[in-house]
Amino acid sequence: MAKKSLGQNFLIDKNIIKKILNLSNIENRNIVEIGPGNGELTDEILKKNPKSILLIEKDFELVKKLEKKYLNISCLKIYNKDILKFDLEKVLKKESIIIGNLPYNISSQILVKIIKFKKWPPNFFDLIFMFQKELGEKIMGLYQTSNYGRISVLTDSRLKVIKKFFVSPNCFRPKPKITSMVIHFKPKSNSISSKSIIKLEKITNIFFSNKRKMINKNIRKLLTKKQINSLDQLNLNSRPSDLKPDIYYKITKLCKRIK
Repeated sequence: MAKKSLGQNFLIDKNIIKKILNLSNIENRNIVEIGPGNGELTDEILKKNPKSILLIEKDFELVKKLEKKYLNISCLKIYNKDILKFDLEKVLKKESIIIGNLPYNISSQILVKIIKFKKWPPNFFDLIFMFQKELGEKIMGLYQTSNYGRISVLTDSRLKVIKKFFVSPNCFRPKPKITSMVIHFKPKSNSISSKSIIKLEKITNIFFSNKRKMINKNIRKLLTKKQINSLDQLNLNSRPSDLKPDIYYKITKLCKRIK
C-alpha cells in the first residue's frame, strides 16, 4: 500500500522501466537507486548485471520486504534512510549511476542535495530522475522562457540535460493526477566550486523569492557599488528572470557578504 505522506507512486509499467534503464549502460556498473519502492525497477537493474547496487528507502515496511526479496543477492545493499538526511556522497562509489523515481514532494530537494556535492566532478557519471512534469520543465527552464528560475540556474551550473521523456499517470500505482518526466543528466566537469554552489543557492533564493521585484535593492545588499559597476551593462531595473545564468555566477564570484 502506497503512503501518501511519503509521496509514493510506484512505477509498474515494464516498457517505461526498460526505457529508463536504456538511457545508460548498467552492466558492471555501481548503481544507486533512490526510493526503490517494491523493487520493480531494481528487478530490471539486476537483470543487467550491475557490479553493485545500493538501495536507499525511507519506508521501514518496504525495506523489510526488499530485504526478504533480495536476501541472496550479494552485490545489493539496502539503507533504511531518509535521502535528505543521508550522506550519499560518502557511500557513492566511483563511476556510479544514480537512478530514482523520486517522491514528488521532495524531488527538487533531492536534486539540489546532489548538485551541492562537495566533490566535483562527482563520483557519478549519469543521473536519471523522474519528476513531476511541471517541475521537470522548471529544472530545464531556459533563459527568457517562463520556466526559467532558481532551480534552472542551480541545475545549469553543474549538470547538463542529455535526454528527457514524459510518463503517463497510467504507468503508476496508485495513479497520480499528473504527468511525470524522466530527465537524464550528466555532470559538467568545468563547474563552480562547492563553496560557490552553496553561495549560488542562497543568492538565487534571495532574487527569485520575489520574481516580480526589480533587482536593485537585493543586489545592493550583496555587492559594493564598484562590484556592481564591474558587471557590464547590468540594468538595476531588471527583474530576476532578466539575468542570464552567467550573471548569477558572476554575482556569486564577486559576493563576499554571503559565506
